[in-house]
Amino acid sequence: MPYLVRENLFIGNISDAAEILQNGSAEITHILSVLSSASISFFSEWRAGLSIPTKEIRRVFVGGSGSSSESEDKPVNGSKSCLSPEKILYSLEYAGKDLKLVRMAVPLRDMESEDLLDYLDVCLDFIDKSRKEGSVLVHCFAGVSRSASIITAYLMRTERLSQEDALESLRQSCEFVCPNDGFLEQLKMYEDMGFKVDHANPIYKRFCLKVLGELYNRGEKIDSSKFGADPGISTEPISSKVEASPNGVINSTAAYRCKKCRRVVALQENVVDHVPGEGETSFEWYKRRSGNPFDKSSEFECSSIFVEPLRWMTTVEEGALEGKLTCAHCEARLGYFNWSGIQCSCGSWVTPAFQLHKSRVDISTV
Repeated sequence: MPYLVRENLFIGNISDAAEILQNGSAEITHILSVLSSASISFFSEWRAGLSIPTKEIRRVFVGGSGSSSESEDKPVNGSKSCLSPEKILYSLEYAGKDLKLVRMAVPLRDMESEDLLDYLDVCLDFIDKSRKEGSVLVHCFAGVSRSASIITAYLMRTERLSQEDALESLRQSCEFVCPNDGFLEQLKMYEDMGFKVDHANPIYKRFCLKVLGELYNRGEKIDSSKFGADPGISTEPISSKVEASPNGVINSTAAYRCKKCRRVVALQENVVDHVPGEGETSFEWYKRRSGNPFDKSSEFECSSIFVEPLRWMTTVEEGALEGKLTCAHCEARLGYFNWSGIQCSCGSWVTPAFQLHKSRVDISTV
């Protein structure tokens, strides 16, 4: 039996959804299915002989392509998403008895490494719209992790609750919900980004790099569409004047140029910030020296910047584990990359790492 979380909002499992799809409901008008497959055939594979009629409204892929029998409310832009462009984002269909239910299906596995963040916007918008038009059931297979994560994010966004408070509030309605640790970590990121998925936020950029690193470690081919655009082929004019804010922080429009040929190799928006380490005390060679290893009197500035993988990095695109990063124009060495990580001069480990040495680039502003 579905559990009422808020007015017109229910949480349940696949059995609850199947019952409503087969027999209809006097109360629930919309269903959000969060299963490993977006296809309605998942239900018949789960229970032999179960047949649910459907009529497709639209099917949308991360890259924005898809089929549609009705116009979409707004375009989908997957260019900044961690998901591959050929991956389905969601399907929308009329379903169930007399095709009276509206069902959105999102393909999401209950795995800690799964990308939850990039599905949140479409799911939460669907819940919002469904509650205005009727009532919505959010379900996964067991009603414990995936559906709980989606509803927790919804409570966070609509009621401005922290991850912990939103989950505790949900447990007041359904005590056994328990999102997996990977989803909890992403929900905390969602909170830290201000209850939105901000593709320009350093938190999201670090998350995307982590996702790419996990794909590489599993032996999957990295889709170059996930690399940042090459700023060196932009048609926008770039000045050579450096601007900085009063506190000394580089302007957000900063561009990094190859010191030898002046080609733009990265923009500030491509930079992935990291938490500074503890200087020399972080390195093994220092720990073997005599003296006090806990003396942190010397502070070390990072001698490199770390960026997202960019399309001019041909060696990265070819699939190498590590290698040099050279300018696409003059082939001057700019830095190094390693999917297993690089330790910055400040002592912090960055994984995966795409490193540009500050001594090899100049800074200008767009």
